Amino acid sequence: MCAPALPLAIFGFSGSELLIVFLIVLLLFGGSKLPSLARGLGQSIKEFKKASREDDETKPADADATKAAEAKKPDPSTPTHGTN
Repeated sequence: MCAPALPLAIFGFSGSELLIVFLIVLLLFGGSKLPSLARGLGQSIKEFKKASREDDETKPADADATKAAEAKKPDPSTPTHGTN
């Protein structure tokens, strides 16, 4: 027995269930709108991946900025006003 493809296994869809869902979407939106819907979905996924990569790249820089800001804070154990 073959294991189902990963994306289908995640949602628990078999081949026939996926075909039924596709036919319902086709009836709701019509054949002329499906390419534009798919294009929009693809662009959304691409932008999401791009944003997540940018977040991963900026996290180390943010951590360095936080460490630098903490280093500039005065030590609370030292008095800030002068005593003579």
